Amino acid sequence: MQIQTTYTPTIKAVEEAVATLKGVAAETPLLKNYIYSEKFKANIFLKREDLQQVRSYKIRGAYNKINSISDEERRNGIICASAGNHAQGVAFACKKLKIHGTIVMPSPTPKQKVEQVKMFGGDYVDIELTGDTFDDAYKLAKHVCDTLGKTFVHPFDDEKIIEGQATVGLEIIKQFETPIDYVFVPVGGGGLASGLSSVFKQLSPRTKIIGVEPEGAPSMKTSISENKNVKLDKIDKFIDGAAVQQVGNLTLNICKENLDDMITVPEGKVCQTILDLYNKEAIVVEPAGALTIAALDFYAEEIRDKNVVCVISGSNNDITRTAEIKERALLYNQLKHYFIIRFPQRAGALKEFVIDVLGKNDDITYFEYSKKTSRENGPAVVGIELIRREDLTPLIRRMKQRNFYGEYLNDKPNLFEFLV
Repeated sequence: MQIQTTYTPTIKAVEEAVATLKGVAAETPLLKNYIYSEKFKANIFLKREDLQQVRSYKIRGAYNKINSISDEERRNGIICASAGNHAQGVAFACKKLKIHGTIVMPSPTPKQKVEQVKMFGGDYVDIELTGDTFDDAYKLAKHVCDTLGKTFVHPFDDEKIIEGQATVGLEIIKQFETPIDYVFVPVGGGGLASGLSSVFKQLSPRTKIIGVEPEGAPSMKTSISENKNVKLDKIDKFIDGAAVQQVGNLTLNICKENLDDMITVPEGKVCQTILDLYNKEAIVVEPAGALTIAALDFYAEEIRDKNVVCVISGSNNDITRTAEIKERALLYNQLKHYFIIRFPQRAGALKEFVIDVLGKNDDITYFEYSKKTSRENGPAVVGIELIRREDLTPLIRRMKQRNFYGEYLNDKPNLFEFLV
């Protein structure tokens, strides 16, 4: 079955959205990044949507949608489901427009994000926490919407949402003085990619638009490949701003037609990019905000000597996630390894392991030991951080030579998920 595009935002509609957002959404800077430009021998520019007042581009679509509803719909109020950035955009719009809104969020939503929503919405929003996932929140929001007649503000699959997000694309074109060769755009539900790509296809059709998804949540890539809207059975929710089980019908149709490529990036690679941006650039981004820069390595040859724009979608990162971000980065770079080590039940075994088995630069970062007095060997789960990935093979060889080696856990996902 061929998918037909049923809607494309016009330039006129996007310009109207620009007028609506005047004084609400900032015209964010498009800044050349010299470190990445030098690394890739290209002109790399960052579209800094992380500098919006709500720290993401989501304010654009949310405000454009809510501002468009009728007086009767305003009186009845609005409702949305969100795990973060969309909720903050909706809350801001509700307070600005003095419209009451209900925001349904999954129960595990970090407290920091809940507090941000309260701050932006004030007395104009009520927050409902329910279920474990976005799907749970979405079901409740739709039920309330149908029962009480509230207007549902979808996070991505809505014409006004798409037109609002499309203003990012229009800004980039107006800010750039020379032709743009590539734009890398993050993809979750597809609202931003749909709007931005539609503007470029009309005003700068030679520009290649590359959509970027998390490897653990390839809903758009899978749907485009199978030519139908596929709901994934399971996703990795770590990159929460871009991890959805199913994209929108409108957004799928537009992205299928407009995107020149749809790629995925490993979560560990994204984590390393987050750390690099902070350590080298003093830029704080959320995982979804780092997707486009993380994708550049996979396009290194194609973008050489080209003008490239990466959309930095947001910076709502919870500091409590820092340890997990570092852990995932180390695992991706093959510098963190977990083993079951079988220690002989004798005095001095641990000392022998540290002195004679570990390399001089190896560091034990995790150790859990359970002594079994009836056994010759006591198992311990040990996490070891290396300086160089090449040190792994000689480390395992020394473990085996001295009879410490039990099992390597990194490639056993069913066991590994209990550690990371």
